[in-house]
Amino acid sequence: MKSLKKVVLFSVISSAFAFAPSPVPAARYGQLSTSLDMGITLYGSQGSRSPLVNWGASEVGVSLVMGDLSKNPHPFGQIPALTDDDGVLVFESGAILQYIYSKGATDKDSSSRKAAITSWIQWANASLDPICFLETPEGKVYDTGLKNPNKRIDKLDAILSKQEYLVEGGFSLADVAIASYLLYVPQFFKGVDLSRWPNVVQYMKRCAERPAYGKAFGSEVQQYLIQSCDSMGGDGEGGDKKKLFGVF
Repeated sequence: MKSLKKVVLFSVISSAFAFAPSPVPAARYGQLSTSLDMGITLYGSQGSRSPLVNWGASEVGVSLVMGDLSKNPHPFGQIPALTDDDGVLVFESGAILQYIYSKGATDKDSSSRKAAITSWIQWANASLDPICFLETPEGKVYDTGLKNPNKRIDKLDAILSKQEYLVEGGFSLADVAIASYLLYVPQFFKGVDLSRWPNVVQYMKRCAERPAYGKAFGSEVQQYLIQSCDSMGGDGEGGDKKKLFGVF
């Protein structure tokens, strides 16, 4: 990653996750291997949704190898896509996260925790995605809905005022799904102010600080987002107060 500015610019002018950007080395994701001959293989690239899969896999102890994008098996040529032994093919980031969850250490999770994680992963794709990313009829992202008040995000803020993470029992792939989309917003739309939702911003910062997030998205992106959250009140201070003192 040559510079964060280039990452942000690339992300904004791309079709916001729709089609595969140029391949990047697997090491950029902080993953273990580039071998393609066995195991779970992820087809993805920075500037797309695929790093959230790397993040999730790392959190639950599932090893991935990065696939050759010229051999991407996604039926629409998009990323991410994932393959596994026995002819398994999974596409759509939420479905991939769900599959990763099924391959991780889930035996200790209660039925209620499993159901909650599944529900939040689905909510991220079905409800949060169209709030975070406003699209043209052609599917090109042109802005974020988080520049304006939103009742669903108000409710999310209220939930996070009472708990650090979304599901009882601590951090989970539910948080990977939700926090990834939220954190894409200040990365792709520089200068956006989410301080109207202070608990959401503090939640975003907690998630961005996780070591596995930095490995998946890159340390420069991680630090930029942590600083962005701080400027919006993620450090526990009011965003407007911080900006006021930042003038002097």
